[in-house]
Amino acid sequence: MLHYYREMLLIRRFEEKAGQLYGMGLIGGFCHLYIGQEAVVVGIQSALNEGDSVITSYRDHGHMLACGMDAKGVMAELTGRRGGYSHGKGGSMHMFSREKNFYGGHGIVGGQVPLGTGLAFAHKYLKDGGISAVYCGDGAINQGQVYESFNMAALWKLPVLFVIENNKYAMGTSQERASAGELHQRGASYGIPGYQVNGMDVLEVKAAADQWVNYIREGNGPVILEMKTYRYRGHSMSDPAKYRTKEEVEKMRSESDPIDQLKAKLLAGGHADEDKLKEIDREVKAIVIESAEFAQQSPEPDASELWTDVLL
Repeated sequence: MLHYYREMLLIRRFEEKAGQLYGMGLIGGFCHLYIGQEAVVVGIQSALNEGDSVITSYRDHGHMLACGMDAKGVMAELTGRRGGYSHGKGGSMHMFSREKNFYGGHGIVGGQVPLGTGLAFAHKYLKDGGISAVYCGDGAINQGQVYESFNMAALWKLPVLFVIENNKYAMGTSQERASAGELHQRGASYGIPGYQVNGMDVLEVKAAADQWVNYIREGNGPVILEMKTYRYRGHSMSDPAKYRTKEEVEKMRSESDPIDQLKAKLLAGGHADEDKLKEIDREVKAIVIESAEFAQQSPEPDASELWTDVLL
């Protein structure tokens, strides 16, 4: 539980700092923060093995950190510096780490789902025992390529966990207005089991992930988990989020915040005291400050790098 607390707090503090740097003009382009959704990726990743593959959409900083990618490299990529994971050429939405089996960060809505299904096919073909964790949002679930992926995954019994991070508003339209039916049932016509999980509670996420990751790893084919979660900020840094009330956001923060909930359980259960939690907070803040300093001091990519890594 202390590990989950630290991981969620690292993501929260990192994203808060990224928001500050964006406001200072040090991060250009798009920037989608993960604040509020930390329990989803921390709970899922804690159930995976080292050789498993992970792929997600463009709200991806939290996933990188949960995969064990270095905060300095992630922040440096956000600022477009040479020390970033894509050498400063990918930015917020396009970071990869082959070492950590993290395959992006994808800017095309739903585009990561067929790619993640392909990663699952590779695990099955190579018989390496790995699975593919494919994250997408509630706004992506209506894309046609998602259902082509569901069909193939079910047909070939691919080892893939489809995680729908339902934060209720996609790019700004309420899920109730945009999507008919229950999202976790979208694979029913293909025979894919689907379940709804409280994505604001890391322990509930972990329990569901443990159960269904084992099911997938035993050769039973794909599973869909719909995580009912919530983002506190707008869709991106340029979104004022006027489609919901401040009272709604504050209610979610005060009643369902994943970090505060776990903190209360740690204290109530005697697993940690306030001093221990403050120590973790100081440790996390130091990591984030170091990452921000590294990101600002790292040089920009050389002009000679413009055409490297471009496949024609």
